[in-house]
Amino acid sequence: MQRAAIVYALASAALFGASTPLAKLLIADAAPLVVAGLLYLGSGVGLLAWLLLRTPSARSKLSGADLPWLAAAIVLGGIAGPALLMHGLTRTEGATASLLLNLEAVSTACLAWLVFRENVDRRVLAGMAAIVAGGVVLGWAELPRAGGLTGPALIAAACLAWALDNNLTRRVAGGDAVTIACAKGLVAGGANLALGLYQGAALPGASAVAFAGAVGLFGYGISLVLFVVALRHLGTARTGAYFSVAPFFGAVLALLLLNESPRAAFWIAGALMAAGVWLHVTERHEHQHFHERMAHTHEHVHDEHHRHEHAPGWDGHEPHSHEHQHAAMRHSHPHYPDLHHRHAHH
Repeated sequence: MQRAAIVYALASAALFGASTPLAKLLIADAAPLVVAGLLYLGSGVGLLAWLLLRTPSARSKLSGADLPWLAAAIVLGGIAGPALLMHGLTRTEGATASLLLNLEAVSTACLAWLVFRENVDRRVLAGMAAIVAGGVVLGWAELPRAGGLTGPALIAAACLAWALDNNLTRRVAGGDAVTIACAKGLVAGGANLALGLYQGAALPGASAVAFAGAVGLFGYGISLVLFVVALRHLGTARTGAYFSVAPFFGAVLALLLLNESPRAAFWIAGALMAAGVWLHVTERHEHQHFHERMAHTHEHVHDEHHRHEHAPGWDGHEPHSHEHQHAAMRHSHPHYPDLHHRHAHH
């Protein structure tokens, strides 16, 4: 499952990265807040349809304790972050913005390590440094010029908001990923769109609205679903590092759309990011650790951490979700800082 989670994180980055050049096409014809609102609403409405089509047994509920964390994540990552980014993009050249967006991965990892006490060893730091360096090379190749401090400051603030969002979302990652992403899309999309319209902006044409909705569903909605699942199994710092390869996928799509030949910097950036991903994929973290007794709800299979009984009538379907009890145990095996391995290190 941990290897699958790496694929989910990279797929999430690919979808989000591909959405960036497409979203930039919309900014020319609509106000930034309106574009942000349409992207998130497309995500929320599309995922709501997905939820309604799913069978009730496939859904896992969020607990009451999860709601404050989710609300804070929505405000920071779904409302503040996009609004700051869209306003920053109107004042900043594209290459400068690409460089600054690498601050999200750095800020996510620093918060996970220093504030939320997640284990980040040297190999993970080296891999993250290589991935971020690839992003820097990708943006630096265009010889960016800031053209003032306001735009870059707004983008940096957006990165900090998303870094906080990533760490807060980890606290609810055991809940249903589609429900989490749907709630963020509907609330953030509605808030951004309402604010944009209140400021006097107009909606773009029907075709642009439909296009924004489709981009939002894949680039924001499905991408976030995959990101939450990856958080569940990899932890915040590692998932954030994989997600920071998104600019590379955006550059690939931009090259395809514009029919340009890739420059040397493109290949250098790709090599650095590939090296960083390899360092993470080949990480092996193993030591004796203690699991405290706990009860929680999340999607799971009956592995060595989930050995519990079921009430009569269970159909044997896995993975499934229900409240279950973990007994205290001590053992040693390779692991990531997932839902069950959030312990201190010495």
